[in-house]
Amino acid sequence: MKDIYKANFFSRIPNLAKKLHPAYFAMVMSTGIISIACYQLDLKTIAHFLFWLNLWFYLSLCFFSILRIIFDFKNYFSDLIDHQLGPGFFTTVAGSCILGSQFVIIKQDYSSAFILWIIGLTLWIILNYTIFTGFTVKENKPHLDRGISGAWLLAVVATQSIAVLSALIAVQLGQPYKLQMNFLALCMWLWGGMLYIWMISLIFYRYTFFKFSPADLSPPYWINMGAMAISTLAGSLLIISVDHAPFLVSIQPFLKGFTIFYWVTGTWWVPMLFILAVWRHGYKRFPLKYDPLYWGAVFPLGMYTACTYLMAKAMNMSFLNQVPEYFIYIALAAWSLAFIGFLRSVYYQLAELLALKR
Repeated sequence: MKDIYKANFFSRIPNLAKKLHPAYFAMVMSTGIISIACYQLDLKTIAHFLFWLNLWFYLSLCFFSILRIIFDFKNYFSDLIDHQLGPGFFTTVAGSCILGSQFVIIKQDYSSAFILWIIGLTLWIILNYTIFTGFTVKENKPHLDRGISGAWLLAVVATQSIAVLSALIAVQLGQPYKLQMNFLALCMWLWGGMLYIWMISLIFYRYTFFKFSPADLSPPYWINMGAMAISTLAGSLLIISVDHAPFLVSIQPFLKGFTIFYWVTGTWWVPMLFILAVWRHGYKRFPLKYDPLYWGAVFPLGMYTACTYLMAKAMNMSFLNQVPEYFIYIALAAWSLAFIGFLRSVYYQLAELLALKR
């Protein structure tokens, strides 16, 4: 009887994998960047705890993602070229690279970081050309107001996460690989910036000229700010890398100018997004309950903390130091709420899986 019960339990795991949201790796992104921000601000115990927790998150999500590809490939591919769900797959790229950044910054483990860099870059190439080709050639397409959301900017976050990890790994490489890796970081940083300009134009147009309901303001709209924050982080790392890549010297003023430009744009979004969140949940009474997409709202808060700290360091702007010192607690509070919601969700799903839920 016990063996039959175990067999039934394990036979249900693939069904659980089929429910995995494409954007669930945003949990890895959020946990990873908040861990890095804590490490920067000398909250080392929290940083190390979040590192090990994030490694478990990543391996678990990889396991369930592989199961979904094996047992539910048709729906998996359908989600991949869906205008609403497809961009969520870019969280796998960003999650891999941010975990790799944790290995560099917190553990000084460049070997593991390089493996994650290869995984991230490979996934970036596959997903970019699969998703955007699918969006382009498929016959039935949604209208702009139904098809685009802040989740599209996860493509920018994924691109910039490769720029960040490339710049971090380049420090330990010898020539000519150091130059090549920094050049890749620069190219990804520039492409991510261009991609943001394209996408945010459409998103802002959708914001202001189409009917907007509370249900439309899904948490990935926070990526409007998060994409600029990670662009700031990548730019700051390139500025710091000038001594390692002479070709960056001639464009250093450009790097500094655009890095500040990205930071200011991200800063503009912060109060705007808080106001819209109050409008959604306070004025419109939209129910606040756990959704995997909320990790996409936690990530920008942690990234804004980390990028402000690094930009202040890279450009000797010590007057900005107080921003991350206070903002880290907002990020940690948001992460804690999302984590509690996640634990409740896991409990109910396990209860259902174990047939304990009545």
